[in-house]
Amino acid sequence: MAKTRPGVSTSSKSGPGRKELDSYIIRGTNKVVRAGDCVLMRPSDAGKPPYVARVEKIESDARKNVKVHVRWYYRPEESLGGRRQFHGAKELFLSDHCDVQSAHTIEGKCIVHTFKNYTKLENVGAEDYYCRFEYKAATGAFTPDRVAVYCKCEMPYNPDDLMVQCEGCKDWYHPVCVGTTIEEAKKLDHFMCSECDAAGGGDEYGKRSQNGFASSPTDDVKVEPKRRKR
Repeated sequence: MAKTRPGVSTSSKSGPGRKELDSYIIRGTNKVVRAGDCVLMRPSDAGKPPYVARVEKIESDARKNVKVHVRWYYRPEESLGGRRQFHGAKELFLSDHCDVQSAHTIEGKCIVHTFKNYTKLENVGAEDYYCRFEYKAATGAFTPDRVAVYCKCEMPYNPDDLMVQCEGCKDWYHPVCVGTTIEEAKKLDHFMCSECDAAGGGDEYGKRSQNGFASSPTDDVKVEPKRRKR
């Protein structure tokens, strides 16, 4: 069953007197919301983080009540599979769960980046999220159903984790999986995995680059853990 959001009407049909709006100003702010924007919506439990949704349409009725048609993003822990090791702290899944919600429940705006663009951010702010999967709420199915895996642990890339690249095989490794620490990995000028080193590639590959991990698995981005704004 798809999850329900308290205070939500599931009807998406426009009734008599309804008028589609180009924008809506969030109550108590000067922030303008338009169709296509991503927003933070008030949760039913004050102790939980806000819901994240993409606004599909904005409309008002004859009484000037403003409603937003939204498509929900799910956090990993809200999905049927739950949160896994490779899910980042700011990761969301774009679901097929759509609803109509009172615009008054919008608390703010946010940005849901593509996975590649998120990894290129110099700083990750509170309003920054990313999405690399679409999610079917009723079945728990993901699209795409397969992604690239790295390291000995064969896990997808988590942008919150530092990884180092082998100059030989070009695969990426978590420091702990190759017997070192994050602090030690940051000090390395180059890195060879045990298999490439055993194959005698150390000298050959060591001359190619003085920094074997100047990029991440998603193309030329820093491998330093994201610095979060407070």
